[in-house]
Amino acid sequence: MTGVRPLVIRTLLLMLVLVIADACDPNRVYEDHHEFKKRTWVLSDEPTFAFEVKDSAQFYNLYYNIRNSLDYPYSRIFVSCALYDSAGNELQRKLLQHELFDPAGRPLGESGLGDLYDHQFPILGDYRFTTRGHYSVRFTQFMRQDTLPGVLAIGLRVERREVE
Repeated sequence: MTGVRPLVIRTLLLMLVLVIADACDPNRVYEDHHEFKKRTWVLSDEPTFAFEVKDSAQFYNLYYNIRNSLDYPYSRIFVSCALYDSAGNELQRKLLQHELFDPAGRPLGESGLGDLYDHQFPILGDYRFTTRGHYSVRFTQFMRQDTLPGVLAIGLRVERREVE
Protein backbone atom coordinates (compact mmCIF):
# COMPACT_ATOMS: atom_id res chain seq x y z
CA MET A 1 0.00 0.00 0.00
CA THR A 2 2.90 2.36 0.68
CA GLY A 3 4.05 2.16 -2.96
CA VAL A 4 0.71 3.44 -4.23
CA ARG A 5 0.88 6.75 -2.35
CA PRO A 6 4.08 8.07 -4.03
CA LEU A 7 2.73 7.02 -7.42
CA VAL A 8 -0.48 8.99 -6.84
CA ILE A 9 1.49 12.02 -5.68
CA ARG A 10 3.81 11.87 -8.72
CA THR A 11 0.81 11.50 -11.03
CA LEU A 12 -0.93 14.51 -9.48
CA LEU A 13 2.25 16.59 -9.73
CA LEU A 14 2.69 15.64 -13.37
CA MET A 15 -0.92 16.59 -14.11
CA LEU A 16 -0.43 19.95 -12.36
CA VAL A 17 2.72 20.67 -14.41
CA LEU A 18 0.88 19.82 -17.64
CA VAL A 19 -2.06 22.11 -16.75
CA ILE A 20 0.29 24.97 -15.88
CA ALA A 21 2.34 24.46 -19.07
CA ASP A 22 -0.84 24.54 -21.15
CA ALA A 23 -1.97 27.76 -19.46
CA CYS A 24 1.37 29.44 -20.22
CA ASP A 25 0.69 30.40 -23.81
CA PRO A 26 1.75 34.05 -23.84
CA ASN A 27 0.55 34.69 -27.40
CA ARG A 28 -3.00 33.39 -26.92
CA VAL A 29 -5.57 36.17 -26.57
CA TYR A 30 -8.64 33.97 -26.96
CA GLU A 31 -9.46 30.34 -27.65
CA ASP A 32 -12.77 28.53 -27.37
CA HIS A 33 -14.79 25.92 -29.22
CA HIS A 34 -18.41 25.00 -29.93
CA GLU A 35 -19.40 21.34 -29.83
CA PHE A 36 -22.11 20.12 -32.19
CA LYS A 37 -24.82 17.91 -30.80
CA LYS A 38 -25.17 14.50 -32.39
CA ARG A 39 -21.77 14.90 -34.13
CA THR A 40 -23.35 16.88 -36.99
CA TRP A 41 -23.13 20.51 -38.10
CA VAL A 42 -26.59 21.69 -39.07
CA LEU A 43 -26.67 24.57 -41.56
CA SER A 44 -28.73 26.75 -39.20
CA ASP A 45 -26.12 26.38 -36.44
CA GLU A 46 -23.78 29.36 -36.85
CA PRO A 47 -21.32 29.32 -33.95
CA THR A 48 -20.22 32.79 -32.91
CA PHE A 49 -17.23 33.59 -30.74
CA ALA A 50 -16.83 36.95 -28.97
CA PHE A 51 -13.46 38.22 -27.79
CA GLU A 52 -11.81 41.46 -26.68
CA VAL A 53 -8.85 43.23 -28.26
CA LYS A 54 -6.96 45.39 -25.77
CA ASP A 55 -4.07 46.51 -27.98
CA SER A 56 -4.86 47.99 -31.39
CA ALA A 57 -1.17 48.51 -32.20
CA GLN A 58 -0.54 44.76 -32.04
CA PHE A 59 -0.82 42.41 -35.03
CA TYR A 60 -2.86 39.23 -34.57
CA ASN A 61 -3.30 35.83 -36.20
CA LEU A 62 -6.75 34.24 -36.26
CA TYR A 63 -7.28 30.51 -36.75
CA TYR A 64 -10.20 28.18 -36.78
CA ASN A 65 -10.01 24.75 -35.24
CA ILE A 66 -12.17 21.89 -36.41
CA ARG A 67 -12.63 18.38 -35.05
CA ASN A 68 -14.00 15.72 -37.35
CA SER A 69 -14.47 11.97 -37.26
CA LEU A 70 -14.13 9.33 -39.94
CA ASP A 71 -17.90 9.72 -40.48
CA TYR A 72 -17.25 12.98 -42.35
CA PRO A 73 -18.37 12.16 -45.92
CA TYR A 74 -16.14 14.53 -47.95
CA SER A 75 -12.43 15.15 -48.38
CA ARG A 76 -12.76 18.93 -47.92
CA ILE A 77 -14.79 21.34 -45.90
CA PHE A 78 -16.02 24.79 -46.93
CA VAL A 79 -16.60 27.25 -44.12
CA SER A 80 -17.77 30.85 -44.31
CA CYS A 81 -16.17 33.06 -41.68
CA ALA A 82 -17.22 36.62 -40.84
CA LEU A 83 -15.50 39.07 -38.51
CA TYR A 84 -17.62 41.76 -36.81
CA ASP A 85 -16.84 44.77 -34.64
CA SER A 86 -18.76 45.61 -31.45
CA ALA A 87 -21.38 47.58 -33.43
CA GLY A 88 -22.14 44.55 -35.59
CA ASN A 89 -20.40 45.91 -38.68
CA GLU A 90 -18.89 43.22 -40.87
CA LEU A 91 -15.14 43.86 -41.21
CA GLN A 92 -14.10 40.75 -43.15
CA ARG A 93 -15.79 37.77 -44.76
CA LYS A 94 -13.96 34.78 -46.17
CA LEU A 95 -14.92 31.49 -47.71
CA LEU A 96 -12.39 28.98 -46.43
CA GLN A 97 -11.69 25.62 -48.04
CA HIS A 98 -9.49 23.00 -46.39
CA GLU A 99 -8.64 19.34 -46.85
CA LEU A 100 -9.63 16.97 -44.04
CA PHE A 101 -8.62 13.82 -45.94
CA ASP A 102 -5.87 13.23 -48.50
CA PRO A 103 -6.69 12.03 -52.06
CA ALA A 104 -6.37 8.39 -50.96
CA GLY A 105 -8.99 8.95 -48.26
CA ARG A 106 -6.57 8.94 -45.32
CA PRO A 107 -7.48 11.43 -42.59
CA LEU A 108 -5.29 14.49 -42.10
CA GLY A 109 -4.86 16.42 -38.88
CA GLU A 110 -3.80 15.29 -35.46
CA SER A 111 -5.43 12.24 -33.96
CA GLY A 112 -5.54 11.64 -30.27
CA LEU A 113 -8.73 9.72 -29.66
CA GLY A 114 -9.62 6.88 -32.00
CA ASP A 115 -11.41 8.19 -35.07
CA LEU A 116 -11.23 11.91 -34.08
CA TYR A 117 -8.97 14.35 -35.92
CA ASP A 118 -8.12 17.94 -34.98
CA HIS A 119 -7.12 20.61 -37.47
CA GLN A 120 -6.10 24.25 -37.18
CA PHE A 121 -6.40 26.47 -40.23
CA PRO A 122 -5.55 30.18 -40.68
CA ILE A 123 -8.27 32.76 -41.15
CA LEU A 124 -6.32 36.02 -40.99
CA GLY A 125 -2.60 36.53 -40.54
CA ASP A 126 -0.86 39.69 -39.39
CA TYR A 127 -4.25 41.33 -38.89
CA ARG A 128 -4.46 44.63 -37.08
CA PHE A 129 -7.71 45.67 -35.40
CA THR A 130 -8.20 49.41 -35.89
CA THR A 131 -9.58 50.00 -32.40
CA ARG A 132 -9.60 48.33 -29.04
CA GLY A 133 -12.87 46.69 -28.13
CA HIS A 134 -15.08 43.68 -28.57
CA TYR A 135 -15.16 41.66 -31.77
CA SER A 136 -16.84 38.47 -32.87
CA VAL A 137 -16.37 35.78 -35.49
CA ARG A 138 -19.27 33.75 -36.90
CA PHE A 139 -18.84 30.46 -38.75
CA THR A 140 -21.28 28.91 -41.23
CA GLN A 141 -20.81 25.59 -42.95
CA PHE A 142 -20.94 26.06 -46.68
CA MET A 143 -21.47 22.54 -47.98
CA ARG A 144 -23.99 20.84 -50.26
CA GLN A 145 -26.10 19.39 -47.48
CA ASP A 146 -27.97 20.97 -44.59
CA THR A 147 -26.84 18.43 -42.01
CA LEU A 148 -23.14 17.69 -42.16
CA PRO A 149 -22.25 14.46 -40.32
CA GLY A 150 -18.88 13.82 -38.73
CA VAL A 151 -18.15 17.37 -37.57
CA LEU A 152 -17.88 17.38 -33.79
CA ALA A 153 -16.66 20.91 -33.02
CA ILE A 154 -15.40 24.18 -34.41
CA GLY A 155 -13.38 26.75 -32.55
CA LEU A 156 -11.59 30.06 -32.78
CA ARG A 157 -8.08 30.98 -31.71
CA VAL A 158 -6.83 34.56 -31.63
CA GLU A 159 -3.17 35.09 -30.87
CA ARG A 160 -0.68 37.90 -30.85
CA ARG A 161 1.76 37.68 -33.74
CA GLU A 162 5.18 36.74 -32.47
CA VAL A 163 7.75 39.46 -32.79
CA GLU A 164 10.62 38.32 -34.99
